[in-house]
Amino acid sequence: MDAYHARYPFLDAARDAVANADVDLGSLVRTNNAVVERGRERVIRALTEGTVESDRHVSSRTELLSYPIARMLVSLLDTPGAVEKYAAVEATTARTRIDEELMTRTDRQTDQSFSLETVLAELGLDGDVQRLDRQKRHETVSYRVSVDRYLQFAPGEAGWSLVQRELTAGSVFVSQSELLEILGKAIETRVLDGLPFVVPPEIAEPLRPTVREIRTQLVGIEYPDVIDRFEPDAFPACIATLLQRSGDDELGQVERFTLITFLSGIGQTPETIPEICGIDDEQFVYATERLAGQAVPFSPPSFDTMRAHGICEEDHSDYDHPLEAYAAELSDVSTDSE
Repeated sequence: MDAYHARYPFLDAARDAVANADVDLGSLVRTNNAVVERGRERVIRALTEGTVESDRHVSSRTELLSYPIARMLVSLLDTPGAVEKYAAVEATTARTRIDEELMTRTDRQTDQSFSLETVLAELGLDGDVQRLDRQKRHETVSYRVSVDRYLQFAPGEAGWSLVQRELTAGSVFVSQSELLEILGKAIETRVLDGLPFVVPPEIAEPLRPTVREIRTQLVGIEYPDVIDRFEPDAFPACIATLLQRSGDDELGQVERFTLITFLSGIGQTPETIPEICGIDDEQFVYATERLAGQAVPFSPPSFDTMRAHGICEEDHSDYDHPLEAYAAELSDVSTDSE
């Protein structure tokens, strides 16, 4: 079990590593608190913060084994939209990691396991994706993807329609960043495969307390389901600060998740959110589509979670959640204007 398996636990190589280690999951959930805790963290952070990354150092073995535990936990959770959200975040995190690998990879890199070709092969896409000679084509076009796979995994947003793409001999030309978006959708499909599933009783029972803990962290927040007014002056100060910074500074992952999900929670769409934030970065646009384009949108984190990440320093003793505070401020504005 190495760092490559831990970073991409949904791939066949990682599954084989777990199988070859002869791990008894029943025994694991009863005796290995570190793996169960990391699985719990993986699910909680996916559903509340838009990432499965940990803030602390985790061994490759614990990180890899936390993935099957997280799949069991999200299956046992039985919460509407949880499985879809979890899979989307696993895919977004993996896509970000692949992007980082491609940007930072050097000949001196110690872990030589990673290559884009390896990931494509593991996902069964190696025969459908061909790298092009950039000298023969426009600099921004570096791959071609078979039409079948393109139609299967390409986003449904504007600009991805076949009528708007260059099509030759049954293949569609895409840039590397576009290929990563396609790859992200393929990874999401892989993660979703088999979820949710029936967890055997001998494994489910020891996990019940952890499932109850996750449910406790996900419930208890009361705020309107739909807020259809956009009034920046009524934003909580911490949200207003994030929005003000967004056009000039690179937001951290939790900051980005907070801002996108808050704006989505007040009725903004994947198309309008980048415009409001003044960001046209491809990773931000991709994150917006994944977080705000869901049938069951992600909820923004609570004020407590935001404080824990240093995003919010204000006293919000009257409210637990930024949407709740925003709705109350809108009510006050409406009352004052009458």
